[in-house]
Amino acid sequence: MKNVSTLPDTAISAPRVLRLLEGPQTLGSGPVFWSGFAGVVVLAFAYPFFTDGYTVGNTVYFLNWTFMALGLSLIWGYGGALSFGQTAFFGIAGYGYGILTINVGDAYGFTFAALFLSVGIAGLVAAALGYFLFFGRISGVFLGIVTLSVTLVLERFMAQTAGPEWTVGTARLNGYNGMGGMPPLTLPWPGGDIILFPDRLLYCLVLALLVLVYLGLRILVNSRFGNVLVAIRENPERAEMLGYDVRKYQLGAFVIGSCLAGLSGGLYTSWGQYITPSSMSITSAALPVIWVSVGGRSDLTATLIGTLAVIAGFQWLTIYGSQYALVVMGLLLVVTVLLAPDGFIVTLARHLGRLFRKGAG
Repeated sequence: MKNVSTLPDTAISAPRVLRLLEGPQTLGSGPVFWSGFAGVVVLAFAYPFFTDGYTVGNTVYFLNWTFMALGLSLIWGYGGALSFGQTAFFGIAGYGYGILTINVGDAYGFTFAALFLSVGIAGLVAAALGYFLFFGRISGVFLGIVTLSVTLVLERFMAQTAGPEWTVGTARLNGYNGMGGMPPLTLPWPGGDIILFPDRLLYCLVLALLVLVYLGLRILVNSRFGNVLVAIRENPERAEMLGYDVRKYQLGAFVIGSCLAGLSGGLYTSWGQYITPSSMSITSAALPVIWVSVGGRSDLTATLIGTLAVIAGFQWLTIYGSQYALVVMGLLLVVTVLLAPDGFIVTLARHLGRLFRKGAG
């Protein structure tokens, strides 16, 4: 009888997960969307087998940043709290990964443990900072100012750690010279650990993580948590009058989004085996805001597509016209705010939706 009673739970949970994947807080639903999604994922996994190793490693670089952008989408796009602190948690996790792996090494796949420990460290710092921010009723532009200040203070502190006295165990912080020498991700294997240097294996790992994070966030933002978060974004006073503790929901979104920024930092550091305070500079702090704004901060799919497109364009400009790269990024943000404040992809999706409805009518 116990085996029979578990069947309804399984039957109920699967449709519920499907409903959450296609809920009202995300664009895209139905067989056409998911068929296209599956096709894109298959092509993405096949891609490294049809190109050279350098290009594959460069693509891993692009994918590393998307976790930070998705985290900011959750904090800002869904929660309504503009944060310039993503690069701070990126740096905390990056330095955490470096310190742990330099001191402990990479035997028995410890690098994976170090990656998730560094993300946990970033999450703990975010929880402490977020507690004082949200339970201190800091919101709006002041939240952006405080998170930017924390980021810049952390950058300036790390910049002055060039002396030999600034060490954690055997790991030297090295100031603006940056910390290097940490091992890449390794996979424990009976015949010897497999080094996941920027190649096909690392690409597939990061891509698999991205797919899981994207689908997990879709479920999260379409759940009760996400619906309340959007209600807080639209009218925090009304949400509080309905009995929701606004501070707890905002803190939860802030910690999750910051952990995703930490995941970007850990993956980036393991990919390049290097981390520097410039990763937390004012320029670096502003770039995620541009990535998320261009596609559409209030939708995960738009954020993901927009981030990849803008990062690819930024890298191209950095190579062929480095003096104009940041100017173009600034102009892109201004154009987005003036012409498509909700993001170009979200705005385009809404226009197409209206056209289809008119055609159907």
